[in-house]
Amino acid sequence: MRGLGHPLAALASMRGHLFPMAPVALAIGIGLYFALPDEPGAGALAALAVTALAGAALWWFGPEDAQPVFAGIALVCLGVLLAAWRSHAVAEPVLGWRYYGAIEGRIVEIDRSSSDRVRLTLDEIVLERLAPERRPARVRVSLHGDQGFVDPVPGKRVILTGHLSAPGPPSEPGGFDFRRMAWFQGLGAVGYTRAPVLALAPVGTGDGLGVTRMRHAISEAVRARMPGQPGAFAAAILTGDRSGIESTTTEDLRAANLSHLLAISGLHMGLLTGFVFAALRYGLALVPPLALRVNIKKLAALLALAAAGFYLALSGGNVATQRAFVMVSVILVAVLLDRRAISLRSVAIAALIILAARPEELVSAGFQMSFAATTALVAVFGWLRTRPHDRWRAPRWLAPILGVAICSIVAGLATGPVAAAAFNRIAGYGLVANLLSVPLMGSVVMPAAVFAGLLAPLGLSWLPLAVMELGTRWILGVAHWVAGLEGALRGVVEPPGWVLPVLALGVLGIILWRSPARWAGVPVMALALAGWSQAERPALLVSEPGTLIGLMTPQGRVLSKPTGEGFAASVWLEHDGDLADQARAHARAGLGGREGALRFDLAGREIVHITGRGARARLDDHCAPGALVILGNELDAAAAAPAPPRTGTIPLVALTRLHRAAGTRAVCAVIDRSVLAQTGVLAIHVRGGDLVAEPTRRPQGGRPWTAQ
Repeated sequence: MRGLGHPLAALASMRGHLFPMAPVALAIGIGLYFALPDEPGAGALAALAVTALAGAALWWFGPEDAQPVFAGIALVCLGVLLAAWRSHAVAEPVLGWRYYGAIEGRIVEIDRSSSDRVRLTLDEIVLERLAPERRPARVRVSLHGDQGFVDPVPGKRVILTGHLSAPGPPSEPGGFDFRRMAWFQGLGAVGYTRAPVLALAPVGTGDGLGVTRMRHAISEAVRARMPGQPGAFAAAILTGDRSGIESTTTEDLRAANLSHLLAISGLHMGLLTGFVFAALRYGLALVPPLALRVNIKKLAALLALAAAGFYLALSGGNVATQRAFVMVSVILVAVLLDRRAISLRSVAIAALIILAARPEELVSAGFQMSFAATTALVAVFGWLRTRPHDRWRAPRWLAPILGVAICSIVAGLATGPVAAAAFNRIAGYGLVANLLSVPLMGSVVMPAAVFAGLLAPLGLSWLPLAVMELGTRWILGVAHWVAGLEGALRGVVEPPGWVLPVLALGVLGIILWRSPARWAGVPVMALALAGWSQAERPALLVSEPGTLIGLMTPQGRVLSKPTGEGFAASVWLEHDGDLADQARAHARAGLGGREGALRFDLAGREIVHITGRGARARLDDHCAPGALVILGNELDAAAAAPAPPRTGTIPLVALTRLHRAAGTRAVCAVIDRSVLAQTGVLAIHVRGGDLVAEPTRRPQGGRPWTAQ
């Protein structure tokens, strides 16, 4: 473990192998930016810029042993600067109030919501009585009620009457922040309509949506040839159009750990370009006049790169597909330059390109899972390649089977922690499902898709599509079978925010370091996993309207109502690692009293939750000395609630308002809408026998996506 005692000497000994650490340093800077409670000011950014320049200069001219340290400092500072620049570069207006009225716009995307509703993303927005400079660049509307008056086609201009509001804050402190994701997507408002959507203008030409309409047409053609969910699945992996995928299919795929097959990402891009490259290389080798005069390996790589570019355009060019295209392009360009195509250096180049172009990708589960799987696979197969030849090697006929098994196991272990943290569940039979499905995806489904595209101009695409349908039916059948097995899903509690970064650093230390010091990553990983195992969930959660509460009990969290505020309820249960639905959670014991006036004790303190019509009028009846009363959906406009601090937890009493019951001396603490309007969803913990609160909403102006 000499490297631990002489870090500079250890770094110097790594010269020539340090490049894969460059994206790690850049990612640390980006992660630090997104972890900040407040936006760094101009002075702080200027200081970081000076530090980055100084670090770069010392990296080039400084002491040789310390050069890697200065390069790392420069990259960390650059990561913060890139993320800050990107956050302000994508700025678009965000709707600052609840809007109801006419909404006019052009359809640019069609998909489905988590509740299985068709959703339209619109741009070129027109809202009633709203100046153009205050209109959001894009809005997303879910369609409820009777529709069918217009065929939603990208490029068509529509008008509807609906509700819009700003993207919502997290459903609990530290939860997924939809506002941040919407900010980088240019979504300034989201909402729904129960009124019919009507066509205002036909699809135009020269509007830049020609490729989008081609995708829509291909999706319709594929679904017409393959009815039902097999066709919807095929359309999703060909064009990225998931509007035909039903929620039950999505749930089955998730339970079987096969939902990654729906996202056009590294797997699909790799399978398609790999098939095209192999088919062209070996096919052209059968033409001696060409094979003897042309480097067919490079020609195949060039044509495979063109196929990857076409697939990128066909799939809609979403962020996951762009990421996959960059990774594949780096590999194919390495072939063209006579460099090793698959190496940790290639992975590092792809990561640097993506992080420089879209720093916000670092905090997405897709980026984390993609690079976790790729890095682990490259490292493991690189180690297998360097094994001595006199060791046991698999027979040639067994090698492909072992290769698929190793890929599934390694990728599953690498992405498992990220998936568990992002989705709060583990698919117990995910390895089995992937072993039964992924080989078919590579050997049948994707090659059939390529042949369908080649034969479409001849009117013969029906033949490969028939083969493709068999493959998709098999995959969906495996998903349905695995999802129905007992123990197919297991809930996982939400980890503290520091766990995944620390775990990733430990794993990367083992993979990237070239001395015995790499094994220092093992205790780092153990620390992260120990922190995860000790994750603390709030004893009580209170929704922003105050009409839903969730009390943690030995049997799990019990919810105050069986329906309503379903999104918040589902997120709370998921973060608990609880697979129950809202109705089952409501049926648990733990809340006494009667509907509209629930009672329970927490840390020796009586808490009453009053909801329903006239809740404030009933406050005096339930106001007892020392009690805490939560008023659901009741707002006292004259009351001024204290603003929460920017960070951390505070004593609950600091957020409550005192109320004296009429005609008595009873004084109780009250949480109502005036309090919750300041705090957002409130998480209450028991610390040292006292109740402390953690607000979701902090004082406005902290970050660009929260300053609404």
